[in-house]
Amino acid sequence: MRYAVLGAGKRLRPLLVLAAAEAVGGQREAALRAACAVELIHAYSLAHDDMPCMDNDVLRRGKPTLHVQYGEAQAMLAGDAMQALAFDVLTPDEGLAPALQAKLCRLLARASGYDGMAGGQAIDLASIGKPLDEAALRDMHRRKTGVLLQASVLMGAASGDLPAAAWEALSRYGAAIGLAFQVVDDILDVTQDSDVLGKTAGKDQDNNKPTYVSVLGLEPARAYALRLRDEAHQALAASGLADTAWLSLLADKVVERDN
Repeated sequence: MRYAVLGAGKRLRPLLVLAAAEAVGGQREAALRAACAVELIHAYSLAHDDMPCMDNDVLRRGKPTLHVQYGEAQAMLAGDAMQALAFDVLTPDEGLAPALQAKLCRLLARASGYDGMAGGQAIDLASIGKPLDEAALRDMHRRKTGVLLQASVLMGAASGDLPAAAWEALSRYGAAIGLAFQVVDDILDVTQDSDVLGKTAGKDQDNNKPTYVSVLGLEPARAYALRLRDEAHQALAASGLADTAWLSLLADKVVERDN
């Protein structure tokens, strides 16, 4: 579990939790627990995604994937344990009100399950070698990657009190950068090498998976990522929140990154 969670990695999801919590003046204890929980879910998903029964990859975050290092059974069990630990972290005996614990657990569970990450991965595996139009591709990426990033923002927002309009604006921000992240991932898969990415480059093309590059083309995909970044900034402007500097910076970093 430590091998999968600690070490290299962008930590984008916990950063989004903390940035959103700062924007709404949220409880620090709740935000820190939510940040750790969402990173545990992300790390478990990577461990399982990399296994031979799924994406069958050997490199993650610049080192051998979990099943390569410890074997398939240990990788499966470590992923299961990280998922359980995420919800344990969100439900301490004291320090977080029960209603807030429940809200954080619900946000994370829904983003991780059939209508979120797990469902998106199932669509991804079922789509190998099949043509997808842009709407179907967008739905797959929304579930596979976008919803957990959006939930990261909302979990941070849930640590404070804010009007419904601000909550909706942060939800739109999270949806925009969630999709932008996957669009950029598709671009980097064909434009960067494995040393820079920290994972196997060209994997999607080799596996004949539909991506934004294969559906739209490279330059239109880049233009779409920029439009999504603009949508994220517009949502922040509409939120009415005074301090969204970190959220704004993270929206830029999602699009401008090279790994």
